[in-house]
Amino acid sequence: MSDTLPHAEGALQGIRVIDLTRVISGPFCTQMLGDHGAEVIKIEPPGRGDIVRSQGNMVNGFSWYFAQFNRNKRSLTLDLRQEEGRAILIRLLEDADVLVENFRPGVMGKMGLDDATLRERFPHLVVGRINGFSSTGPYRDRPAYDFIAQAMSGFMGVNGPADGEPMRAAPPISDMVASQNLAFGISAALVRRERTGQGDIVETALTNGLISMMGYLAAEYFATGEVPRRTGNDHPMLYPYGLFQASDGEVAIAPSNDIMVERFLGALDMRSLLEDERFADNRRRMANREALREILNRVIERRSVAEWIEHLNEAGVPCGRVHDLRDTFEDPQVQAQQMTLELDQGAHGKVPTTGFPVKMSEAPAALHHPVPGLGEHSEAILAELGLSDAELAELRKKGVT
Repeated sequence: MSDTLPHAEGALQGIRVIDLTRVISGPFCTQMLGDHGAEVIKIEPPGRGDIVRSQGNMVNGFSWYFAQFNRNKRSLTLDLRQEEGRAILIRLLEDADVLVENFRPGVMGKMGLDDATLRERFPHLVVGRINGFSSTGPYRDRPAYDFIAQAMSGFMGVNGPADGEPMRAAPPISDMVASQNLAFGISAALVRRERTGQGDIVETALTNGLISMMGYLAAEYFATGEVPRRTGNDHPMLYPYGLFQASDGEVAIAPSNDIMVERFLGALDMRSLLEDERFADNRRRMANREALREILNRVIERRSVAEWIEHLNEAGVPCGRVHDLRDTFEDPQVQAQQMTLELDQGAHGKVPTTGFPVKMSEAPAALHHPVPGLGEHSEAILAELGLSDAELAELRKKGVT
């Protein structure tokens, strides 16, 4: 397996990250840091590693699920239940800039690395942490996964059809959002450290991340005291806005204000609808949404999705086709943005993953390393700490690495 790929110097070049995370929340964060040039050392239990290594569809004996969250890292196997393993972790932290963990609250303390100890021994260190409900509050010790976070944050309660059950989002959105929030928080803490010389403890929680995304739904609840109702694919505050039926499928159309609504109705040669007292303003259009939907669909169903997309875009009305993932990754805009990357995994072949969501002109994200094999860099990393061949052999014998 090729260890290094050609790349430009990233914005986080020179930052060393010790990654104790597993599954999704955490690994996605550290992958983003690695994409932007940080050196990420992923510490995994000997023998089995991150449990995602054995999950999802295996292609040539390799989990593409694991590949989605673990490029641009090196892998060190280390048994942190043994004193020797914890001693090596402490040596790594002496030269590290960032430690990221997603254990349940209290686990780091059991390893002798509670917050007070980390701040005292490594005052320069930025500690990043993800958990389900945060490390304070009555739910701190509860286990949590994405499904629970979607349920308890209110996120699931506002999704789904008006006459149906609450609906989760298909992707593990709370894990992904928490990881992105943590990557931002770590980056902010590193900027602050440049000014003060002091590290920080940065924490995000799955539930908090989704609550922060409630946006205007939270604003309306605060303003009225009324719980938002589920509206399916309709916008809860605007109409017309949603999916409409063309001759060969559905088209997403999103006129987000009165000017856009006039533009949309003009493109349909139906601006006269605004003279109808039922549809004269957004409040009345919302009250008579089903009647307006029927009128609009009678016109929209006369032409194909492709025709409407071309026509409405020319008129300056936001619209688009509802893609499945094959449509998405074959779309010319997505390809132009390089939102699919191909990793060379040696004997495992070429492995596609999603691309870099953040584009930078001077220090772009890049592929620095493919996805590491379990413990692939253990000897190299431990040798960098000054361990001798005899010491390495003894650690292997004890199962520490």
